[in-house]
Amino acid sequence: MAFIKINKQNFFHNLNQFALKSGSKKNIAIVLKDNAYGHGLELMAQLAQEFGLTQAVVRNHVEAKIIKPYFNQILILGDEAFVDKQCSFTLNSLKDIVKAKQGATVELKVDTGMHRNGVAMSELETALKHIQEKGLILKGVMTHNRSADELSSELFWQTKNFNEVKQRVTAFGFTDIRFHAYNSASALRLTCSNKDLIRLGIGAYGYNELPDVYKTLELKPVLSLWAKKVATRKLKKGERVGYGGQFIAPKNMTISTYDLGYGDGWMRSNSMKPFVTAEGLPMLGRVSMDYIILESEKEEVCIMNDALSAGRQVQTISYEILTQLHTDIERVLI
Repeated sequence: MAFIKINKQNFFHNLNQFALKSGSKKNIAIVLKDNAYGHGLELMAQLAQEFGLTQAVVRNHVEAKIIKPYFNQILILGDEAFVDKQCSFTLNSLKDIVKAKQGATVELKVDTGMHRNGVAMSELETALKHIQEKGLILKGVMTHNRSADELSSELFWQTKNFNEVKQRVTAFGFTDIRFHAYNSASALRLTCSNKDLIRLGIGAYGYNELPDVYKTLELKPVLSLWAKKVATRKLKKGERVGYGGQFIAPKNMTISTYDLGYGDGWMRSNSMKPFVTAEGLPMLGRVSMDYIILESEKEEVCIMNDALSAGRQVQTISYEILTQLHTDIERVLI
């Protein structure tokens, strides 16, 4: 079966870049949701702990349970809030407050302009009142920046809104809580010192989706995708390959089948314009459920070692390339 290599040195390099910029490891929470962006949930949790991080962010409590041995604090972005001394739960709406169990540790998300999740700014005092009445422990107030990775002023507009949120929360009487809005893009674009928390996601895995003017840190991709040879055959000029015979051999050539397909999370959508692997080999014909075909006789080939450039080939983003890789693909630490 295809396999994935995880480069520990590159991961530590990326984490160190952000730790240096922020001035501390203590305020960095590694985002491990969705199988750690395809890198392997528990493996990346182990490495983050080894580096010295003590906080993590996940999608749900199922993920949180897996990584509990590696972190002191875990922020859960979804799921209903209940009492868990190690976890805090995001409140994305007034309804979430109603569903939360008394005594749960929570972090209120406020919609400062993304209009995806979070209570409206006009609902802020109502939400804070309900949190008090419900007997919830408010650990933090957070938001999410919608355009930190774009060359626009929207980030500063949202920052201004979040500053107003901070003032209103403090005026309401809440003290000793953390305020956080920084994701990877925000941390790459702005100064990071004296921030309560940085939710470090795609940047930790080696990617900067921002315009070139914001290439402020040298980041290195952590994941590379490899496939193993299944069979080799001689192809005569004019013979056709794969479903629909889409590829027609322009010459006599030697081709091999490799054990990667859309069943493993590799895109079939690139079939009309052949994807070129990291080794410069175009995929021949359509991607099958379990196989691709290349003009090669090598026992192993590197399909992709940079999800940003791979994504550009198929007109998507690094996140999608990474997160759709199947959890059953073996992750090998190098």
